Amino acid sequence: MGIFSKIKEIFSTKDSRVLLENFISLSTLQLVNIILPLITLPYLIRTLGFGNYGKVVLAASLVAYFLPITDYSFKITATRDVSVFNGSQTKLSIIYSKVMSIKLLFLGLSFLILTAVVLIYPPFYEERLVFFLSMLILIGQALFPEWFFQGIEKMKYITILNFIIKLFFTICVFIFITTEADYWIYPLLQSIGFLAAGLAGQYLLFRKYKLKFYFLKKKVLLSSVKSNFPIFVNQFFPTLYNNTNTFLLGIFTTVDIVGIYDAIKKVVEVCIMLVGIVSRVFFPFLNRKKGAFMKFSKLMLLIGLILSVLPLLFYKLVFWYLSVDYEYSFVVLCFLSLSIFGFTLYNIYGLNYFIIKRQDKLVMNNTIMASSIAFALAFPLIYFFGIVGAAVNLLIARFLMGGYLWYKWKIDE
Repeated sequence: MGIFSKIKEIFSTKDSRVLLENFISLSTLQLVNIILPLITLPYLIRTLGFGNYGKVVLAASLVAYFLPITDYSFKITATRDVSVFNGSQTKLSIIYSKVMSIKLLFLGLSFLILTAVVLIYPPFYEERLVFFLSMLILIGQALFPEWFFQGIEKMKYITILNFIIKLFFTICVFIFITTEADYWIYPLLQSIGFLAAGLAGQYLLFRKYKLKFYFLKKKVLLSSVKSNFPIFVNQFFPTLYNNTNTFLLGIFTTVDIVGIYDAIKKVVEVCIMLVGIVSRVFFPFLNRKKGAFMKFSKLMLLIGLILSVLPLLFYKLVFWYLSVDYEYSFVVLCFLSLSIFGFTLYNIYGLNYFIIKRQDKLVMNNTIMASSIAFALAFPLIYFFGIVGAAVNLLIARFLMGGYLWYKWKIDE
């Protein structure tokens, strides 16, 4: 049998074709998310300078604490529910109503807390326009129904909407940001993009999928909040080390260092996104076909290993492209690159094994443990070692999260 016949045979089943379509859709989406920001990143650094770019990053890191709160783990739990009740219009409308009611509740709470922090803390108040514009991203994220499209395994809609918005955003960056004083325009454009995507997604749900919004009883919403809490904790706690690294760099060092750290980290996040593509594509599939886990895990381990080495092989190109000439740049890149494999382990054994097996509390407790340790370590590591300490802390956190779940899987196997 020839290679083309084998390929045809592999993708002859409906499940395989759906996986392929979703993989192509998410790959395209992530390539858009990767390529377009990488196009604008060196331009922004050269136009705004690392200092002004760092101010934007600092505001984004504060807002990022509240992204998992407004999502409240629905990107996983609602995806799981939608994949199970895909055939029932009424069930889908109830899921939608529950998700949006809770999201809007936590969105209002997040805005109140963020506003108070910005108004009270003088350094943030001085840059309040940047912080308030960055906060609008939360609205767009809350509205965008990624969980629904992923649950029905129609990820092409996510891809199309994001491509249009991101392309428009990229073009606007080059048109409207021309001097250092224009740094406030960057969060404005980002927020407009997220809001447009969110509104377009909501339009699709009502127009194409005929979903309805129901006012649900308080006890139904409270029950959902309670049942989602373990996975919410699992999604929220990583922000304690991930964003705290950036946040504390802004407190203990300078906004220039924040800008350098974020620029290097963005390159590594390209590989993180690629790991996420495969993980997210297989998540709905593995919920239905749990026996495919072993093949999936081997594929993911190979991908994680390759991507952990890739940034180091092209480090000269990376630093030339970002205009980074900092004495500890390569050390930072090394630690951040190695953290990719720890992230891969978490995706394999946490998201696509224990969560699928409904062992949410195990994953939650592991995340609390790893994140709490990393959160506590962030203060001394960044205070004494600055940017290198931030990179080491991220490495420790990701290996604690992924490594322990691998150990539990070995016992469970």
